[in-house]
Amino acid sequence: MDRHWRTRSRLAGLALALGLWAGLAPTAAAGPREQAKRMHDQLVGVPPTDAVLASMEASIGGGDALGAAYTAMANPVFYRSALKNWVTPWTNVPGNVFEDLNDYTATVIGMVRDDVPFNTVLSADLVYTGAPGVVANGYSQTDNLHYQQLEQQSVDLSDPNLFVARMQSTLPGAVLQAGETAGVVTTRAASLAYFSGGTNRRMWRFTARNFLCRDMEQLNDITRPADRIRQDVTRSPGGDSRIFHNTCVGCHSGMDALAGAYAYYQWDDAAMRTTFTRGVVQPKFLINANNFPGGHITTDDGWVNFWRVGPNSVLGWRGPAGSGNGAKSLGVEVGATRAFSECQVQKVFTRVCMHPPTGQADYDEVQRIANVFEANNYSLKRVFAETAVYCMGN
Repeated sequence: MDRHWRTRSRLAGLALALGLWAGLAPTAAAGPREQAKRMHDQLVGVPPTDAVLASMEASIGGGDALGAAYTAMANPVFYRSALKNWVTPWTNVPGNVFEDLNDYTATVIGMVRDDVPFNTVLSADLVYTGAPGVVANGYSQTDNLHYQQLEQQSVDLSDPNLFVARMQSTLPGAVLQAGETAGVVTTRAASLAYFSGGTNRRMWRFTARNFLCRDMEQLNDITRPADRIRQDVTRSPGGDSRIFHNTCVGCHSGMDALAGAYAYYQWDDAAMRTTFTRGVVQPKFLINANNFPGGHITTDDGWVNFWRVGPNSVLGWRGPAGSGNGAKSLGVEVGATRAFSECQVQKVFTRVCMHPPTGQADYDEVQRIANVFEANNYSLKRVFAETAVYCMGN
């Protein structure tokens, strides 16, 4: 029965994302009751009870549409299904929504529920798990059974007695100290997806995609220095150095300079867990050195943000550093940008309104809600509420 419920839940979330729920089409002169129904459907994805609908109707009729949105979000399905389906594509390379609940997804859900400042999502010593004894298996560094059981047993993630915040650095078997944790970046699920194999550049690429709403094509800038590009990148692809200078350098100059923050992290396929070689650079950073022996040799986990200058300064870098060591400080750098704030609003807007921002009114609203986000201690729950109010009548 649990498997059938999970299937229905995921299909419901997918249907909502596609805008197939009944009753979501705008009406010419919708009253408070119709607006309440529309808002609940957009936020939660299931019809409200009569009592909830009446409460939301009264709030909207009384000029408190935000209150109505918070009433809708009190439904456990908002956390168990709507948020879970929204976050899951961030946790895997294909962007698959049908993955199991995991520590990355759970941590975002918990941060929304508890109004944890969301600009710390890439830097906090934080993970959400079930409370002790809620399911048979506790948190494990080597498998995902704990989260699978939370999902299979439909544990109420809206209940702080059942679903709790913990410090990553104090989990059983943790290899990371508090200063080495970096929010969802150092969760087991993120490590499996983005630190496995490769050269750890993948972690930066998907951090930019998921939290700055920009892939490498949008970040391409051939005017930045090339001195942090690693040895594995040939300077004459196909025997033509112009390709490097006019193409390759555009991504690698900035990306390689930032990805040094991940120099000590690795996913261990044999142990099925994250490893951390404190003070020792992972061999993957030093591969294919003969491609260009004069390239950058990674010696520690230092990073430099060359994109504070040039076209990518438009991202609104506001952090105190511009350089640092390790994933946590890089997460602070990203979370402080204006682009981070706008990106979260854009993602919520697309989820709740069921279309990306289009037209000047939508773009202006994204900017307004991004201001509210920052002014309210980076409350992502408030972003959902503000967006639902806007989309309720649009």
